[in-house]
Amino acid sequence: MLVSVGYLIIIISVFGGFALAGGHLASLWQPVEVLMIGGGALGALVVGNSNKAIKATLKALPTVFKGSKYTKALYMDLMTLLYEILGKIRKEGLMSIEGDVDDPASSPIFTKYPDILADHHITEFITDYLRLMVGGNLNSLEIESLMDSELETHHQEGEVPIHVVAKLGDGLPAFGIVAAVMGVVHTMESVHLPPAELGILIAAALVGTFLGILLAYGFVSPLAGKLEHGLHESSKLFECIKITLLANLNGYSPVLAIEFGRKVLFTTERPSFLELEEHVKQSKTK
Repeated sequence: MLVSVGYLIIIISVFGGFALAGGHLASLWQPVEVLMIGGGALGALVVGNSNKAIKATLKALPTVFKGSKYTKALYMDLMTLLYEILGKIRKEGLMSIEGDVDDPASSPIFTKYPDILADHHITEFITDYLRLMVGGNLNSLEIESLMDSELETHHQEGEVPIHVVAKLGDGLPAFGIVAAVMGVVHTMESVHLPPAELGILIAAALVGTFLGILLAYGFVSPLAGKLEHGLHESSKLFECIKITLLANLNGYSPVLAIEFGRKVLFTTERPSFLELEEHVKQSKTK
């Protein structure tokens, strides 16, 4: 939503300012310039990236137009879910969660939190490490090292669309210059035309530079920043799971373990101790 609002502000400010200064908006409509800039940028995108990178970018771009799903309510559900699982382990032993881990979709604990269960990445991360706790002989340091490696992979994969969009934004001004130069070449070969017509050709050429810069810094490059912010939010959620499970492995009670996880959250989404405690109590009554 904010992306659309930002785009609207850019359009009104740039084109509205041009119109208020006495410019004619119709003169900015240059389909050939758009073709050269857009086609050149698209071609460079295809040349410079693998199929995997392009698919990841196309999958990631729609998410920037949606509100963030990483809300305080989601984090409270996550920590309450972890509290219930760790509490069950404390009371009944590690083997008691084997069924929950093997089939979370049928688990009476996981099904209480549909938003968590709907995200297979989160669910898989939780169940994979719970499975290691149940069936493996790994200590907390070994599991932490494995978690760090997986989170690094997650971060590297998340950075791919960011780099693709950022490079695309960086290249657009150059393609705008290319379109402008092509327009100037066309103008120079048309010197036999009257001055008024030459002026129109020069104006059309300059529109290429204008469009390249506007598209780069007003529309494309900001998306890279938006994608990067989303990556940081998703990484923070996995970090919360990591810290909570490791705290439990190191002998802390479920109450203290989720407190460890709560403290790593961004302050804008971090629930207070009392808020989380109340949410946990409410979940027990369900």
